[in-house]
Amino acid sequence: MFNGRFSSGILQCSHSIFHFQLVERVYDLEDRLVEFAVVVSGLADRLPRTALGRHVAGQLIRCSTAAAPNYGEACNAESQRDFIHKMRVCLKELRETLVWLKFTKRKVYLRGNELDEVVRESDQLVRIFAASVRTAERNRDL
Repeated sequence: MFNGRFSSGILQCSHSIFHFQLVERVYDLEDRLVEFAVVVSGLADRLPRTALGRHVAGQLIRCSTAAAPNYGEACNAESQRDFIHKMRVCLKELRETLVWLKFTKRKVYLRGNELDEVVRESDQLVRIFAASVRTAERNRDL
């Protein structure tokens, strides 16, 4: 599913491109977000076709697929304030995805071990974006 675990918390901004080290490979954060959305939407497609299953699937699809395009917008922000705002939107969507994944796991719609890896990835993305927002806010105040 995901090619490794997040091992380096260094965020580099070079012409609005962010790279993260995953084990031995460097990934573009946008690509990582797209892959995350693909995996989560695939899980959503496997939820039961009950009223609740459809609701949860829709929520998972909406919030998990929102982070990547919002991140693309953040990379093209018109100002640092705009960048921070758009990164906060990404963070909000990632946090929402994490909550819906936890709900899905507790509801036992899918086997727990199937969700463990995607929940870990979601948590790591939340941490990355939270740290990035904090850093950008701190740098804005300099």
